[in-house]
Amino acid sequence: MALPAREQVKYWGIAAAVLVVVLWFLGDVLLPFVLGGAIAYFLDPVADRLERLGFSRVMATAVITIFGIVAFVVLLLLVIPSLIDQALDLFDVAPTLFGNLRDFLIERFPEIMDTGSPLRQSLITVGETIQSRGGELLNTVLSSAAGIINIIMLFVIVPVVAVYLLLDWDNMVARVDELLPRDHAPTIRKLAADIDKTLASFIRGMGTVCIILGTYYAVALMVIGLQFGLVVGFVAGLVTFIPYLGALIGGALAIGLALFQFWGDWLTIGLVAGVFVLGQVIEGNVLTPKLVGSSVGLHPVWLILALSIFGTLFGFVGMLVAVPVAASIGVVTRFAADRYLHSRLYRGLSDRDTE
Repeated sequence: MALPAREQVKYWGIAAAVLVVVLWFLGDVLLPFVLGGAIAYFLDPVADRLERLGFSRVMATAVITIFGIVAFVVLLLLVIPSLIDQALDLFDVAPTLFGNLRDFLIERFPEIMDTGSPLRQSLITVGETIQSRGGELLNTVLSSAAGIINIIMLFVIVPVVAVYLLLDWDNMVARVDELLPRDHAPTIRKLAADIDKTLASFIRGMGTVCIILGTYYAVALMVIGLQFGLVVGFVAGLVTFIPYLGALIGGALAIGLALFQFWGDWLTIGLVAGVFVLGQVIEGNVLTPKLVGSSVGLHPVWLILALSIFGTLFGFVGMLVAVPVAASIGVVTRFAADRYLHSRLYRGLSDRDTE
């Protein structure tokens, strides 16, 4: 005999409260494990595909690990140092860029850019703040002993956790399925399948789109000759998972830098703008339909709200778990809405009247 609904709500409420408390107090400790789990989830379809080709699970995991190590070494040697250098240079040159913008505005709009103008003072303040705070932040993270230890721990623990989880992924899923309450197992399996479909479309699909577009933006901008093209491409690719925001932020930053660097060379400035226009065309017509699909179920506003709330409450770990939690809540909400539409609470006596 199943537990009464009130008892079930109590136990599930306690479980949710325990999860929140764990995230609150152990967020920093859980970071490597959350990242490792996300990587294993992302790569599980690759391992399954290799198994269908005749590889054992151990061999499939070994192949993926070798390719991952090679890719990481290439990034570590070729990309990451340049990315850090360009980011530091961008912070250092920010006051100059804002000074050029101030001079341009003074020349075109002298009446609003006099010595005591709030706009002029704001531009000076923003440039100096970016230089001092941005460079200070990066230098602190990269130079402090604690920061180096934390980065090393991430680089050591995350791959180990990801490999072990990837190796035992199917066994873990089967074990969790055995522990499901028998009365609710079919419903939980259906909800879990819907959540997995949403996450697979969003995390795996949008993750791949972010990597492809970020690489395209960075390479194209560097080929054109834009300073800080690698940083701009990285930023644009990083926020591509929020529709239109990646192209908007990256395009505004790239075109702004191009205006200062190539002022008067309108062809080059047009090429910079064309890079983002072409990127949006490719994303909207090729990448997103093929890799993500049309029924992800995560509205951009809902996604931004989840990232804001979880990021504020639980920090970086909260931002990592925000997407899975938002997807889960969305699936459960749609399930509850469907049950409500078929319930007597919604339909009232209409069913009886039609009998």
